[in-house]
Amino acid sequence: MKLFTVFLVLSLLLSPFQLQAQRIKDLATIQGVRDNQLVGYGLVVGLPGTGETSPFTEQSFRTMLANFGISLDANVKPKIKNVAAVAIHATLPAFRKPGQTIDVTVSSVGEASSLNGGTLLRTFLRGLDGEIYAVAQGSLVVSGFGAQGNDGSRIVSNTPTVGRIANGAVVERAVPSGLMQNDYLTLNLNTPDFSTAQALANIINSRLGGDVKKGTAIATLLDAASVKVMAPRDQSQRVSFLATIENFVFQPATAPARVVINSRTGTIVIGQDVKLLPAAITHGGLTVTISENLQVDQPNALANGNTVITPQSIVDVQLDDSRMFLFDPGVSLEELVRAVNEIGAAPGDLMAILEALRQAGALQGELVII
Repeated sequence: MKLFTVFLVLSLLLSPFQLQAQRIKDLATIQGVRDNQLVGYGLVVGLPGTGETSPFTEQSFRTMLANFGISLDANVKPKIKNVAAVAIHATLPAFRKPGQTIDVTVSSVGEASSLNGGTLLRTFLRGLDGEIYAVAQGSLVVSGFGAQGNDGSRIVSNTPTVGRIANGAVVERAVPSGLMQNDYLTLNLNTPDFSTAQALANIINSRLGGDVKKGTAIATLLDAASVKVMAPRDQSQRVSFLATIENFVFQPATAPARVVINSRTGTIVIGQDVKLLPAAITHGGLTVTISENLQVDQPNALANGNTVITPQSIVDVQLDDSRMFLFDPGVSLEELVRAVNEIGAAPGDLMAILEALRQAGALQGELVII
């Protein structure tokens, strides 16, 4: 029973640290191993009269027919309400090989009212270097729809001019990765921080036997966002090496003291290290309401008077129950929020208090308003 009690206490003591520790793969990426953006231009056909007759669509249609050996007279204007010009974009992940597929998004670039029911014809997707890396084709899945009456009334749900094709592009060329370009690898932190970068380098050195003082360091700190790691030159060994170190668990540094306020939604996020300097806070206001009430004075039946309308002004003054809070040095914002909530203040009031504290220099932390 005592052994179980000791184990339970140790579990409770160690659980906060285990929850905060994270893997390297969750906090950093490998320089040179990245996604690549692809884009293309093509035609969607088979639309139920929701296409377009714009000049560039007509030109693209004529070019497509010419590729099939069909030529149209220059004076002939084709009716192509079932065709729409579209832009196609996709993301080519790292290490995706030729023959594998990726998803594509198709968007109308002209006056087409809907792409629902359309089919994308073969379209080449190019990278930043202008080379073709994938070929897209297939039937679109469109979540939106639209309907229009003869009088011009129209109902649109979601976006009917954008669709997706799952596995709609076949990769034709792989993008060379930067995995084997140097004798070392560079790990880039998702959130730059000197303390976290140092902790990352320390965990790699301690787990793999590196020593900075002896000049045998395996991981070296480059800056707040990058750590250089010596890696095997053989590709298979380098992959195994990465599979090992990316699962190392270490304790990242705490985030900077910061308060983030979304003024549009009233959302307030307060970091755990935000503190207050000595400050006294009062918040409230004076509300004055003036209303006009028209009184009708009616004379007696035998009197020779006239009916008179007399305006009557009603002035109401309401003073909010403002309370002053006095905070000692080092008080956390959690206590401030609790005090504000006890008097029923709205999020907007808390925003005003935080802004005033920053102006007064009593807020130890960065105030970010989005």
